[in-house]
Amino acid sequence: MKKLSSILITLLLLVGCVNGGNQEKQVLRIFMPSEYIAEDTIYEFEDMFNVKVVTEEFESNEQMYTKLMAGNNYDILIPSDYMIDRLIQEDMLLKLDKSLLPNLEYINEDLRNPAYDKHDEYTVPYFYGSVGILYDTNNVSLNELENEGWEILRNQKFYNDVYFYDSERDAFMIALKALGYSMNTSNLDEINEAYEWLSSFSSTMSPVFVLDAVIESMLDANKSMAIMYSGDAAFVMSENEDLSFFMPNEGTNIWVDAMVISKEAKEVDLALEWMNFMLDYDIAYLNSEEIGYSSPVIDVYKDLSNEDGLFYGNDAYTPDLDRENDETFSHNEELRQAISDLWIRVKVK
Repeated sequence: MKKLSSILITLLLLVGCVNGGNQEKQVLRIFMPSEYIAEDTIYEFEDMFNVKVVTEEFESNEQMYTKLMAGNNYDILIPSDYMIDRLIQEDMLLKLDKSLLPNLEYINEDLRNPAYDKHDEYTVPYFYGSVGILYDTNNVSLNELENEGWEILRNQKFYNDVYFYDSERDAFMIALKALGYSMNTSNLDEINEAYEWLSSFSSTMSPVFVLDAVIESMLDANKSMAIMYSGDAAFVMSENEDLSFFMPNEGTNIWVDAMVISKEAKEVDLALEWMNFMLDYDIAYLNSEEIGYSSPVIDVYKDLSNEDGLFYGNDAYTPDLDRENDETFSHNEELRQAISDLWIRVKVK
């Protein structure tokens, strides 16, 4: 009987060891834009910390916000500057414990203390870039672009020869900048003038309104010009040497997407580990090289854009952050509401 008891105890201990070895891993939940991370970075993080990373993708900042308001919970979010501004105003984010983020020291100084997070309390930059014109140098000259700026989009020479990114926010940015106004204006007269500019463009130029399909279309330069985000343009330019990227002197949107921690996060410490991990040189290099957007890690940015780097001579990867007419979007509810319906009207004309 004692022998049987001993055997039973031994078996129970063995089962306990097995169960202990199969304890559920911590799960880090990340909500981010689509196709926005090198998958190997996820695998490396999972191996290093013995955890599971679950990513979910959104197509727009507004879609992300809608899901948050519907009660979906995540640990890390990667929204854009103006949406971060809104989330901070609505008290939806946690302040970061910077003592757990030693790699913050490697961030580009030009990206510190942005308008949407003036004391760097909530955010860690993920990627940054601009909006500009990707153009076929066989059909469009740099001289034309410099002389006409955004107005080149309404030049009849390029009738039915422009891809226009289907984003109400960036569309009104272009029109407002072409007219000499701030893209963060709340002036309804200026917004209506921008609406008239866009309506004229839509009705007289027969543009093709597109989303991410513009990337594949411009690989073969199917049209002379396309409105594109700089990272997408950098990738396309690396595949087609006849293409170049231009940021009009009237100004454009310099955007930053950043990592933040939701107030509903269940794995705050692990989220901080992830943020610090993504600022490691090797990880940041891999991520930027594969995705094509400018890295906030200054040494990575320099190495990828120097003479031996993948993006050497690629203007889309190296947006100038010091131009006086460029701006970053702030959360502006009046502007958002005003342009939403107007953009629909532009496209049906």
